[in-house]
Amino acid sequence: MKKIAIIIFILTTCSFVQAQDMKGMDMDKKEIKQQPVTYTCPMHPEIHSTKPGNCPKCGMKLIKEKTKAVAKQPEVKKQEVEKPKADTTKPKAMDMQEQVTYTCPMHPEIHSTKQGNCPKCGMKLIKEKSKATAQPPVKKDSTMQMSMKDTSQKMNDMDNMEMPKVKPQTIKTIVNNTPPRTVRYDLYITDTIVNFSGKTKRAIAVNGQIPMPTLTFTEGDTAEIYVHNELNGETSLHWHGLFLHNQYDGVPNLTQMPIKPHTTHLYKFPIIQHGTHWYHSHTGLQEQIGMYGMFIMNKREELDIPTLPIILSEWADMKPEEIHRSLHNATDWFAIKKGTTQSYAEAIKGGHLKTKLTNEWKRMNAMDVSDVYYDKFLVNGKNQFEQTQFKAGDKVRLRIANGGASSYFWLTYSGGKITVVATDGNDVEPVEVDRLIIAVSETYDVIVTIPENMSYEFLVTPEDRTKSASLWLGSGMKIPVQKLPKLKYFAGMKMMNQMIDMRGNLDPASMGDMQMSNQIMDMNTVMYPEVTGEEVKKKRKDTSSMQMPNNNSMQGMNMEAETLDLVTLNYTMLKATEKTTLPQASVKELKFNLTGNMNRYVWSLDNKVVSETDKILIKKGENIRIVLYNNSMMRHPMHLHGHDFRLLNGQGDYAPMKNIIDIMPMERDTIEFAANVYGDWFFHCHILYHMMSGMGRVFTYENQPANPEIPNPRLAQRKLFADDRMFHFMAKVGIESNGSDGMAMFANTRWKASTMWHLGYHDMHGYESETMVGRYLGRMQWLYPYVGFDYHYKMEGGPKNIFGSEAKNWFGQTSNKDNRKTVVAGIAYTLPMLFVADARIAGDGKFRFQLSRDDIPVTKRLRASMMINTDKEYMLGVRYIVNKYLSISTHEDSDMGWGAGFTFTY
Repeated sequence: MKKIAIIIFILTTCSFVQAQDMKGMDMDKKEIKQQPVTYTCPMHPEIHSTKPGNCPKCGMKLIKEKTKAVAKQPEVKKQEVEKPKADTTKPKAMDMQEQVTYTCPMHPEIHSTKQGNCPKCGMKLIKEKSKATAQPPVKKDSTMQMSMKDTSQKMNDMDNMEMPKVKPQTIKTIVNNTPPRTVRYDLYITDTIVNFSGKTKRAIAVNGQIPMPTLTFTEGDTAEIYVHNELNGETSLHWHGLFLHNQYDGVPNLTQMPIKPHTTHLYKFPIIQHGTHWYHSHTGLQEQIGMYGMFIMNKREELDIPTLPIILSEWADMKPEEIHRSLHNATDWFAIKKGTTQSYAEAIKGGHLKTKLTNEWKRMNAMDVSDVYYDKFLVNGKNQFEQTQFKAGDKVRLRIANGGASSYFWLTYSGGKITVVATDGNDVEPVEVDRLIIAVSETYDVIVTIPENMSYEFLVTPEDRTKSASLWLGSGMKIPVQKLPKLKYFAGMKMMNQMIDMRGNLDPASMGDMQMSNQIMDMNTVMYPEVTGEEVKKKRKDTSSMQMPNNNSMQGMNMEAETLDLVTLNYTMLKATEKTTLPQASVKELKFNLTGNMNRYVWSLDNKVVSETDKILIKKGENIRIVLYNNSMMRHPMHLHGHDFRLLNGQGDYAPMKNIIDIMPMERDTIEFAANVYGDWFFHCHILYHMMSGMGRVFTYENQPANPEIPNPRLAQRKLFADDRMFHFMAKVGIESNGSDGMAMFANTRWKASTMWHLGYHDMHGYESETMVGRYLGRMQWLYPYVGFDYHYKMEGGPKNIFGSEAKNWFGQTSNKDNRKTVVAGIAYTLPMLFVADARIAGDGKFRFQLSRDDIPVTKRLRASMMINTDKEYMLGVRYIVNKYLSISTHEDSDMGWGAGFTFTY
């Protein structure tokens, strides 16, 4: 019995000890799970905080950092867990040495226990130096941390770094043994009627189709293209990205005269290159309504896999001329249609009132990433383009061109990775990405794989994420891509407030030592919910920046873990397959600032439009280097005609060749090209409405021969300059119960002629009209000196003025407001908060100062306006926008009293 008691005691003691050890093990696990949460800024990854809040540099909301690799210990075997606590809390040096971690050379705050690509720039992660030493512990990342100055210097050595390349795979090639030949196309340009959105509208078709026919050639061929213009107006065709004689480049009034109505024009040139290109009208706004198509030049030896030419575009039911006019008149109708207004009510509701006020204090309008509202987006002329012939395991090469007039597109694929193999017709080392954005007029060749016998979506989403279009590859059950969520515009506005100074210039100091170039840092990232999390509703008590799941759909899921591994293409990943160094020659360096403002929709280089500058003279045989700095809040796809340029992206001798460069806000990018083809070559922003506003330059060669297609150069130049000198008409007419008030104007890039009126229904309400002519000054055009004529007439007996007697103005001068006919001269100046201060002197020596503001965004559709001046005149009104042209309005006026009715806006 005594022995039995001893055995029971021993067993009980062992069980108790084991239970304590197991308890200790659970505590260790708990401690690992409860490691302090740290936060960082997506735009300033060097910022680390143990508490949520805002970035001290840019003010952006901090997001949770990915769990550090040290928290993800390798799974420990059971017998090791059961060791005494002293051994588990102090790992041996040998154990530490076995733990390998990886980091990004450009983003040292990134850490991973596995090999892969940087989630920020896509670069291949490299091993971190071993932290297992007998020396005192070193601060985290001290071996890899570098200043942004160091980073920018090492950009020049990026060709030595490994990019996220695709392992070479055996894809057979097929050789074209057909001898070079002349390939003829006849293109018949006609008016047509289309219905893309449920409404019947006019468009332009070529050979009866939209997009225009795909033209296919092989290197060595000769293109012979007969263009039959059956329109009642002029036209032209530009062969985007092609090397050819200047007279065939297709820019009306620069390289040729326009093709007259009901005539035929021949373009004939040798095919001396290969790759994916496209062609489009360069006349007016014809590109917007159907005149775009693919231009494919095959190599003599091509990949033997299925190939699809894909041209992306957009469609607006509104006439392009009306779009152009509306942009210059600063209407926010497009924002209303897209649901991207940022009114005071929306700002207050979302807790962004301070951001909104700061934005207007700096004299900026609401944030946007694109200019125009489109009714449909199209892939090869269809919103849903299905290609069911593909089966599991097939690789498909997509030759993609962005033929849109003003839309950038995100490209994503539900079947897996996208392999980029060429850009702008030039081969690059294959690189795998999860998504890419394609700029206006840019081209990419990509290869995708069909994983199973299903239909996979290749999703095309405009940058503003309003709608989408789809290419479906394969047959069977449809596998869609997760739609991109709506942008967080107030987050973008907050970032913009940090970046812009009071003069309207982007302030590089706001980004510290960071050198922005080649899309390495997308400033719009702050607006991407899939990266920075859904916008937190004001009522929520927690401060997490990530939206938690609220349903079983993908849209409701917390995307943090997924997006940290998301690889987005940027220009630093592009590496030519062969050396692209220019021939030894003298270098001519040019620098341009990309400038403009949304208030009056003026876009320029160095604050000058095409008509305000001379051609840039270059010499044949020299190398031209161009440094571009984007001092605007819009992306600009800059296109060079007739040449490919090297994009200096850190790849050294293997810098990629392109003819389009997408330059994001605050970026400074450098390109260079060999001047080797005589002629006048256009260099311009390829957003159609920016180009028509004058954002471009013309390069011309010294001692070049005359162009036979331009018999009268002076006449051609006047017609070329007419594009950005065009005047646009705007009018706003109120018809209310107390009378009519309104304004009308003609304005172009610099000049404006306007008239305004207030007309009562009888003499006691008065009649007044002011007609002015003036010129806007400065890049932001906040200063407007003018001269004009002022007419006022009113009899006594009208509404009582709240400021008392009107016999004298607030300057103490005898007022002539009730009977005034005089010339005036003055200056209007846009103040912070977008108020306009207007100081003038009349011919009779009377002074007047006026403060006013129109279209104050109260809600999504409610706009307010006010005016007060030293003649004791005042007005306060509101209008509710019903549609683009009609509003319900009311206002109180010192002369006409209160009234209500309608306002017509054109």
